[in-house]
Order: sequence, then C-alpha cells, then structure tokens
Amino acid sequence: QVQLVESGGGLVRPGGSLRLSCAASGFNFRYYGKWYRQAPGKDRELVARINGYGDKIEYADSVKGRFTISRDNGKMTLYLQMDSLKFEDTAVYYCNTGERGREFWGQGTQVTVSS
Repeated sequence: QVQLVESGGGLVRPGGSLRLSCAASGFNFRYYGKWYRQAPGKDRELVARINGYGDKIEYADSVKGRFTISRDNGKMTLYLQMDSLKFEDTAVYYCNTGERGREFWGQGTQVTVSS
C-alpha cells in the first residue's frame, strides 16, 4: 500500500514557525522529494525540492532563506521547516515524490498565517 501522510500544518502568527512532515510507506523512498503549495485563486507553486541523497536542494525565491527542506531516508520522511512565516505563505501544502514511472502525492495540509 502506497501512502504519503502529511502532518504539521495549522494556524500560526506572522513571524512564527511550523514544520511539515510527509511520512512515506509502500514504495522505494530513494528518489526526489518536493513540496508544493496552492492558495485559493493561485497556481500551484513548487516551494522546494531535494534529490534522493539530499545533496541537491532548490528553493523558490519566495521562500529562500526562510524554509528548509530535508529528508530522513531511514524514517522515510520528508520535512519542510518553515520559519519567519508571512501572510502570503498561507496555502495548502503538498508533498510529492515517486519511483520510476510512478508519482505520489500527500493529502495536503493547511497552513494559515494570520494575526
């Protein structure tokens, strides 16, 4: 059974922090990991990506310096540490990964930044 289960979202005040987790099971967790987000009325945005070994990482300009993507392959978990959160970070966040020829998505977790 293939699963990507997200957790860690919630309501946070501007300047606060959250850590999102994406726990994988049922497939080979050795390949790319990505975090996307989508806010109402906006296109889906790729926030960050990391390769299977964790030695190649990229961030969207909008989150660079504030967010950190990481992974623990032993725990089969992808993380997104979000610091210095802003109103515009409010969105549903989705993790994404895959094997050869297959792509998997988390269920999404809501992050709301509000005073």
